[in-house]
Amino acid sequence: MTTALAHQPHDEVRTIAADLRMGRIEVDVDRSLLPPESLFGFAERRNPKRAFLFVSKVLGRHIPVRPSEIRKAFNLLAAQIPQDLPRPVLVVGMAETAVGLGAGVHRAYAGERDDVVYLSTTRHALGSPLLAQFHEEHSHATLHLLHEPTDPATARLVREARSVILVDDEMSTGKTFVNLSKALEGAGLDRIERIVLATLTDWSDGSAVRAIGERASSVSLLSGRYRWIPNAGVEPPSMPHVDVTGSGEIAIDPSLDWARLGVRRHQARLASQATAAPGERILVLGTGEHVWEPFQLAESFEAQGADVRFSAVTRSPIAVGHAVSRSLAFSDNYGLGIANFVYNVDPAAYDRIVLCSETPAEAVDQALVDALNPQIVSDKATR
Repeated sequence: MTTALAHQPHDEVRTIAADLRMGRIEVDVDRSLLPPESLFGFAERRNPKRAFLFVSKVLGRHIPVRPSEIRKAFNLLAAQIPQDLPRPVLVVGMAETAVGLGAGVHRAYAGERDDVVYLSTTRHALGSPLLAQFHEEHSHATLHLLHEPTDPATARLVREARSVILVDDEMSTGKTFVNLSKALEGAGLDRIERIVLATLTDWSDGSAVRAIGERASSVSLLSGRYRWIPNAGVEPPSMPHVDVTGSGEIAIDPSLDWARLGVRRHQARLASQATAAPGERILVLGTGEHVWEPFQLAESFEAQGADVRFSAVTRSPIAVGHAVSRSLAFSDNYGLGIANFVYNVDPAAYDRIVLCSETPAEAVDQALVDALNPQIVSDKATR
């Protein structure tokens, strides 16, 4: 398998391609605020519904990234969103990959305003009323939930939202955004005047904006289009058991929630505990949807002079190759009975690995502990 990257000025069309086991993926980059090769790479999904994956190099999910570089991407994306959107504004981040991205965009966009709400989608049923639910058909986990905020003032802002910013790491066809916008309308959010689709990379060629209608617009760090040329006669990969939306054996504490129930201000509980030595090589790992508090912890370590990278455990099954050089599989820490993975992590590259969990430390799979020997930081317990 080969990958070809074309190095050309940002304002010229570039073609980037990769040969995967299931076929060839080609993209034409029309516009990019940063060099395309610094924004994304390719990988192969272990998913018969869609065999290719755009792997972000600035997100901090599948590839460890410096917190300052992640924050730069958050801020650059947020800076393109019009500040004159009708208010209140609802920002929605897509689980699981973009819940941290959504929070970072919200933090940068909202500033000190109190009428911008961040609400993340989730695959965890909290036992509280739902605002909406919708499907992401091509995903390894198709059903998304949106919970009704429990704080009355936050719930009122959501219900009265006049603008919505929908955030994801990438947009291939935009169908998931279309499904989400319809779900919000079905939930009774009938005052929405503007819908902004915000992604790091946008390969939809305007299809989502056209499908949603004249209220919609899009912003991204990179935009273009893709072509998938399948290889004939190749057996599709089998997908591990990850398509679960519901409650696991280990309950999530809603009182510690940071976005599934809506927030207007971001607390940094973990960051207040951060102590790092200058030059210390630290990897901070979030788990699943629990990434924003861990990311703020990584920011605090970096501010103290440590050499920090941030990444996260995921349920997304990806084959080794191209942008994925290492893979470790283990069981999830929520008691959902699904596979989890961590990618591109070499324990020898770090003096310390900090694994952040919203479940008790004892719920972390021993296979992950044995492989990484992490310090486990939890709202429930630490070991």
